[in-house]
Amino acid sequence: MKQHPFRLNYIATLFALSAAGMAAAAAPDAPVNAPLADVVVISGSRVEHGSFDLPAAIDVLDAARIRDGQLRVNASESLSAVPGLVAQNRQNYAQDLQISSRGFGARSAFGVRGVRLIADGIPATMPDGQGQAATFNLDMAERIEVLRGPFSAIYGNHSGGTVQLFTRDGQGRPSVEGTVIGGSNGTRKVDVNAQGAANGIGYVIDTSRFETDGYRAHSAATRDQSFAKLTLAPTSTSKLTLTASALSQDDTQDPLGVTWATYQRDPRAGETDATDPQIPKRTIADRYNTRKSIDHKQAGAAFEQRLGDDRVRAMVYGGNRQVIQYQAFSKFVQTPASQSGGVVDFDRDFYGADINWLSVRSMAGGKLSTTIGIDYGRSTDERQGYENFIGNQFGLQGKLRRDESNAVSSFDPYAQAEWQGGDWVLTAGLRHSRMKVSVDDRFATNGNDSGGVSYRHTTPVLGALVKISPTINVYASAARGFETPTLNELFYSGAGAGFNFALKPATSTHVEAGVKAYLGSNTRINAALFHVKTSDELVVDISGGGRTSYRNASETLRKGAEVSLDSNFGAGFSGRLAMTALNATYQQGFGNVAAGSRLPGVPKANLFGELAWKSSNDGFGAALETIASSKIYAEDANAEIAAPGYAILNARFQAKQSLGGWRLKQFVRLNNLSERRYVGSVIVGDANKRFYEAAPQRNWLAGVSAQYVF
Repeated sequence: MKQHPFRLNYIATLFALSAAGMAAAAAPDAPVNAPLADVVVISGSRVEHGSFDLPAAIDVLDAARIRDGQLRVNASESLSAVPGLVAQNRQNYAQDLQISSRGFGARSAFGVRGVRLIADGIPATMPDGQGQAATFNLDMAERIEVLRGPFSAIYGNHSGGTVQLFTRDGQGRPSVEGTVIGGSNGTRKVDVNAQGAANGIGYVIDTSRFETDGYRAHSAATRDQSFAKLTLAPTSTSKLTLTASALSQDDTQDPLGVTWATYQRDPRAGETDATDPQIPKRTIADRYNTRKSIDHKQAGAAFEQRLGDDRVRAMVYGGNRQVIQYQAFSKFVQTPASQSGGVVDFDRDFYGADINWLSVRSMAGGKLSTTIGIDYGRSTDERQGYENFIGNQFGLQGKLRRDESNAVSSFDPYAQAEWQGGDWVLTAGLRHSRMKVSVDDRFATNGNDSGGVSYRHTTPVLGALVKISPTINVYASAARGFETPTLNELFYSGAGAGFNFALKPATSTHVEAGVKAYLGSNTRINAALFHVKTSDELVVDISGGGRTSYRNASETLRKGAEVSLDSNFGAGFSGRLAMTALNATYQQGFGNVAAGSRLPGVPKANLFGELAWKSSNDGFGAALETIASSKIYAEDANAEIAAPGYAILNARFQAKQSLGGWRLKQFVRLNNLSERRYVGSVIVGDANKRFYEAAPQRNWLAGVSAQYVF
């Protein structure tokens, strides 16, 4: 079946409906929706700031977009509406989401790297740059701020983009809410939360269980998540916020990727193990029982003291993460010198702090806001590796093959200043990042010699915005950024004989120019052009036997454009459009990779469109969504079959009622209405060419919630 990059009939349908909505808005008697208001953000400037006047590309997803009509398990549910960002649900809860920003982070084999994740001011990214979006609590989300481009560099290492989650504060009368959601592939979720304020203390408590049988073979998962938040004001000019969260996944199945031939035969099937002696042969995932268990707990405290217009803010956090993962590779390729076994077992303690001071002064007829701070983080791992077999039985914990301690620390002083005067906003920032890695190997026979390495880099940021008119702002910004190798990328050298202390960090130069404009009172458009040149890009060197080593490539270039548009058409209709064009290529060849080859995992274009309607009393609502992407290569040489482009159409319906103290909600969501078969994500650089991870064809969700306000 031929795959088309974009199903133009879907997009045409969406914009035909949009045109109908605009026509309704133009009718003389049509009611006009409320004007679009600017949103206040803190990403980029670190102080409360209207996004319209920030010289950076930033989008805000509000609570309605995150929570209404959604499963609220994967951040990709709402992040797909952001230009410049690619957020993929891999249908694999053992490996978490793939998130990339302007191509940064696209090659991550698991979790998120290259994009910094933050929740309520607490990093969800470890000091080495590896993060987990699964720790985000979407049930209690108030908003998500997504920052792209040069201004992300002020957050230091692995900040090709920044995704910040903010949860709601407890306030008002106490309430209790329960939600039940079910859907295709055995999907079910139960969530219970309570919130309110009493005696000056706001509280939020949430707990949920998510279960799925999985769309792909061997992809069942269970996730328990809990969250608590307290907010109080010790004085009239201060605020203290305490948060605690936990995430637990027990024996989450890993379906692995499949070859193109297997995907074509059955997108839901696993890859058959040709070496399996059983008849019929089992899949690789079944034979090795590939799975992962995760136990993640963390807590944090943030204190803010206002001193007139000035402010001091301090944040501390700490936690523990335990992971046991059973991988799939044959004992016949494991040699004592190059492998550490097919079972990964680590126990990580992590902690950190950030303290900063904001000074606000009058200067040169304007206002100067200066922030000076220090950010520190540290993680320590007790890491063991075991053979994944006993005799001829696979998927079991066997002999010890690895025993070591790893420590990673980061220390980043930073300063940022913003001057606003007349029609100008000028911003400058500087951050000096230092990351240290140390290894204490207690199992010398595997070749991972003890040692250490350190990286340091200074990232400057400059930005300027000019107000052409009350409704049009133009801006330009530039920065230097860098990405160190993550701990997992340092584990193996090309020879497979030890830590790769020779890896260098990738450094990049970012330039961006953009415009932000209101077209009337009901339409806002943001557009940006960007150019990013990177040296020493980190790429896969050798992948095989369950282990991947990395090397530094030469130069890469990312250049492209982003456009987002939000509009209230009237008569209850509204729309959103987010489009990205990105050309990401290797500027110089290496190995069998020719100059001009596309970066793997990065689509050349992607699009999100939505037409929504709600009744005048907000009692009913409906929406059509389209998500489209061009083809994606899965390896550096672009020699293998690329995951074809696709476009899908989704629909959702929701209703709300109030009965005394009760607030009731219901929703139904239908995804991939045309039952499109497509590859939702790829595993970059897999040595066995098992690159492809199928996305679900037509599927549904339905949910009900009931809240009682006391």
